[in-house]
Amino acid sequence: MRVLVVEDDARLARVLEKGLREAAYAVDVVGSGKAALYEAAVVPYDAIVLDVNIPEPNGFEVARRLRAKGVASRILMLTARDAVGDRVEGLDAGADDYLTKPFAFDELLARLRALMRRTGEVLPNELRAGDLRLDTRGRRAWVGQDEVALTTKEYALLEYMARNTGKVIGRAEISDHVWDEAYDPASNLIEVYVNRLRRKIDGEHVPPYIQTRRGAGYVFQPPEGGERGQA
Repeated sequence: MRVLVVEDDARLARVLEKGLREAAYAVDVVGSGKAALYEAAVVPYDAIVLDVNIPEPNGFEVARRLRAKGVASRILMLTARDAVGDRVEGLDAGADDYLTKPFAFDELLARLRALMRRTGEVLPNELRAGDLRLDTRGRRAWVGQDEVALTTKEYALLEYMARNTGKVIGRAEISDHVWDEAYDPASNLIEVYVNRLRRKIDGEHVPPYIQTRRGAGYVFQPPEGGERGQA
């Protein structure tokens, strides 16, 4: 999933960026309301972590403008304020949840997971496809009884594909949700990672989980019957 962090405290922004990347999120970071409005208008973020006290417009106003424009990204608002009135203002502005500083990073992750469940998208703690199993909290994967060693980005790509089983997923969709703004659309990075996953989760003589749809993208599809047989 791709997250926009809007935080003008450089130290906290670095901590959030590092922690979210380690949790397999694609992360973009900006430090002002103006930059947040621009980024959220051009990128379909799954969630926005939005500090209230940022250079103008502040977080409340950013949330209002995003909702007025029809931006549906889930908004988790951060602030040092803990007054009831501030929490109410944030929620009324369009935020989906509110987290008061200081906070435990594990709680922020839990709240992001809860926000994504509100989209109607099923995000269970475990995903299964054929004999492939993913632990979405621990960010681990197994084929049968064997654990698969994955990098953070490989896991993020595999989970995104597994959550969209049976759908044709284009390169643009993958880059929007798995990579950040540093991704070069002219590169072959997605193909490289898809091939890495294929080597790690597919046997030599079995139908592949990740199938290429020429000119359209990829389809993640476990074999019929849920088990992979010999070819």
